[in-house]
Amino acid sequence: MSAIPESSEEVLKLQAEQKKLEEILEGINYSDRYTDDTFEYRHVILPKRLLKYIPEEFWDQSTGAMRLLADEEWRSLGIKQSLGWEHYEVHVPEPHVLLFRRPKGYVPPPPPPQPAFRAKDARRK
Repeated sequence: MSAIPESSEEVLKLQAEQKKLEEILEGINYSDRYTDDTFEYRHVILPKRLLKYIPEEFWDQSTGAMRLLADEEWRSLGIKQSLGWEHYEVHVPEPHVLLFRRPKGYVPPPPPPQPAFRAKDARRK
């Protein structure tokens, strides 16, 4: 199928696929947080139906499980968490379960300062 739909039938198929994917993403399950002396943990359970949509490069071909994913990679799968979480472990028998941790008491960095607004710069010429 081309990147740009050529017929109304293709548009309808793409819309149906998008709706199906959105419904699957609603099924992502987030565990409660649990801690030890060093880290705060949680696991995220992806719906098994989502696995077929995960890009091939996210998989470790030697184990058949997902490899450790960077922040932008796991977020691209539809996982939504606050800042600081690290995908730190893979459980091979259950590739749809992702294990996350972050330092206990983590405080996100402050946002970068915004440039000062100057009224004279906003005037129209």
